[in-house]
Amino acid sequence: MSSRIDGKAVAALRDERLDWRFKAIPAAAHGLTVGEYAAARPPLEEFGTPLLTLDAGALDHNISAMAGWADAAGVHLAPHGKTTMAPALWQRQLDAGAWGITLANLPQLRVARAFGVRRLLLANALLDPAGLAWVSAELDRDPDFEFMSWVDSARSVELMDTALRTAGAQRPVDVCVELGGPHGRTGVRGDDEAMVIAEAVRKAPALRLCGVGGYEGALAHDASADGLAAVEAYLHRLARLHGRMRYEIAEPVVTAGGSAYFDQVTDVLGGLDAQVVLRSGAYVIHDDGFYRAISPFARGAGGTGTPLRPAMHGWARVVSRPEPELALLDAGKRDLSFDEGLPEPQRIRGGGPVSGARVTALNDQHAFLAGGDVQIGDVVRLGLSHPCTALDKWTLIPVVDDADAERPVVVDLIRTWF
Repeated sequence: MSSRIDGKAVAALRDERLDWRFKAIPAAAHGLTVGEYAAARPPLEEFGTPLLTLDAGALDHNISAMAGWADAAGVHLAPHGKTTMAPALWQRQLDAGAWGITLANLPQLRVARAFGVRRLLLANALLDPAGLAWVSAELDRDPDFEFMSWVDSARSVELMDTALRTAGAQRPVDVCVELGGPHGRTGVRGDDEAMVIAEAVRKAPALRLCGVGGYEGALAHDASADGLAAVEAYLHRLARLHGRMRYEIAEPVVTAGGSAYFDQVTDVLGGLDAQVVLRSGAYVIHDDGFYRAISPFARGAGGTGTPLRPAMHGWARVVSRPEPELALLDAGKRDLSFDEGLPEPQRIRGGGPVSGARVTALNDQHAFLAGGDVQIGDVVRLGLSHPCTALDKWTLIPVVDDADAERPVVVDLIRTWF
């Protein structure tokens, strides 16, 4: 077990009683604990639709593949926990060698601390005085807790320092200066302005300058020559900025890297005199859409290794055939991701592949399926795109032994907190 998360707290999740709160769970399981029900290895047919599942073999493969790649590349991995918000999966990533866990906001930080995660990177600015007081109290309470966040303006530095000193902080909060790019998200746009912000951090008693960071994925959305060039140029800017900084810790951090361009991040930043920290998050689940096409593992870029495997699938039942070329499935926007591409019909549960069919639209509770030889009552397995907006719709997710099996069996249940 990793010492970087409270293993007992994670194990206690198996003692939670199943009931109506969990839309994935059949009524026959109500009253049992998660552990009891998973130990019985119920067949997937016991579960109703709509449904989201994870695949045990794909999870194992993806965690191992990314951990091995990061280790061989000589970089740290702090997976973005917002993808799953599942402490049981965070534990597996940490046990595989992850340096820490990245999160995006204060509620997510509270979940991580409830499960005793020891090293957290907030890929965002934290300016809420109450939130800063809470973080300060956590740091003062637990000498083993490590935390860092971002700043991108002198005003942010002022607000953070004032709130922390008002809260009586005993330990300074580590911050990275965030570098942005044109039309991107947060992050200071000018390199010289970044140096001004860094100096403001150095003068702030309650803060400590620990690194630089940013997110290259905000500057491109494909693997075209223009997209890759924009990412490359940004990363070189980040490297140059790192070289100009005067840090207040012995081993500064340079952090970047989602799940689309981590090969370029490593190529450009890997040789720096710093702890290079990747924040890739979607890799653990991967997908049958956006990341399937753009992942460096899929592109064979930079000597990357075995392709990742999609670990999530939707399951939906054909409930209507009102027109010859139209079927309605009982899963929609409330159940499945759709922001990076519509679900992909793959196969009928207990049957063969679905050919010649495509999902053309989603309503709140229905998917429109055009074409394909499906019958009312068939359960269709759907490939999904973008795990970040699929898992957030489910508080307890069944894990099957093999989603490709004729009769998948549920071997675990993963609890999420979104």
